[in-house]
Amino acid sequence: MQHRAMEKSVSASKSIQDQLETAHENLKAELPGVARIAAALYDQKTDQLKTFVNSTDDGSPLTHYEARLADVPSLRKLAESGRGRVVDDLSIFDNSDAAHSQVVVDRYGSSYTRPLYEGGRLRGFLFFDAVEKAFFTPEVVQRLSVYADFVALLLSSSLFPVRMLESAVRVASSVTHSRDPETGAHLDRMTRYGRVVALGIADELGLDDTFIEYLFLFAPLHDLGKIAVPDRVLLKEGRLTPDELEVMTSHVTQGAKMIDQVLANLGVETIPYADMLRNIVLYHHERYDGAGYPTGLAGEAIPIEARIVTVADVFDALTSERPYKRAWTFSETIDYLEKHSGKHFDPLCVAALVSRLDDIERIHDTFQDAPESIRLREGYAPDL
Repeated sequence: MQHRAMEKSVSASKSIQDQLETAHENLKAELPGVARIAAALYDQKTDQLKTFVNSTDDGSPLTHYEARLADVPSLRKLAESGRGRVVDDLSIFDNSDAAHSQVVVDRYGSSYTRPLYEGGRLRGFLFFDAVEKAFFTPEVVQRLSVYADFVALLLSSSLFPVRMLESAVRVASSVTHSRDPETGAHLDRMTRYGRVVALGIADELGLDDTFIEYLFLFAPLHDLGKIAVPDRVLLKEGRLTPDELEVMTSHVTQGAKMIDQVLANLGVETIPYADMLRNIVLYHHERYDGAGYPTGLAGEAIPIEARIVTVADVFDALTSERPYKRAWTFSETIDYLEKHSGKHFDPLCVAALVSRLDDIERIHDTFQDAPESIRLREGYAPDL
């Protein structure tokens, strides 16, 4: 039988959500019993699985959710085997305490799950669900395989340009900016803090899992423009002069220019959520009261991705030891954020972080700076 996965063109300009819905529509023309396709991504550093994108007949049954792979034995075994798995009767998970199991069991009768690998590394899982029990017969799975391959390709093609861009930027940063005191652990922490904040406001602001994942991917690049700040300013000991401060603050506009250049040079101008990346780089020093830079945007005129990164970045800066300061306690830092809520920071973002302190503390404890990374460096002057 001729498969229909390519019947409808999937434009590169479409979002991954649109592409998945198109693929699902084509699949249902051949296998109408497939009621849901969903993908979860895997964060190897924290062993976390995160909902990413889905196409569901009756609305998404599972969004804004994450769980440790170690806590999901069935998926852990699947990842180890590298093979797809059919569950003919999802009621076998009736007694599971996992929230994701209960949500799926309540709506579907059977499933087909396939681990996703890229370069030999686990990247996530692809889920196909049907209301009917025992739907995924060997014949159905065989017919489904081309669609599974196609959806896996969609996911890879959506995320690969982002990873390529991030790698290019990280290489440039490591060569040109090795004197920057911000550590890799800082980036690991603040990006995950940003994800926690985004999840906390997702329902209220209508942020989907795809938005949150791209925020997670782009947040580490927020200070890209510091590459353009000369050593005489970045490494100056003591307070900066007005002229030097102007050079330092220009790192946001320099960063935005670099993003545009890198996108053009890599030929990925249509990278998904490219505007989000540019907004993070350009606006993460804006203030909610309009007293920030470079443009003096205020309130909701500041893109939400930049407002999230601002809170995450400042929280980590304050709670981290640096050559010029001790680490503030969580209590001190929360007091500071709440005091400046509505002034420097978006109140929603502050409230979201404060409401999820258990997650914040877990991230803080997982990603610790190496002792040598906080050693006093001669001639270093911070940019706070």
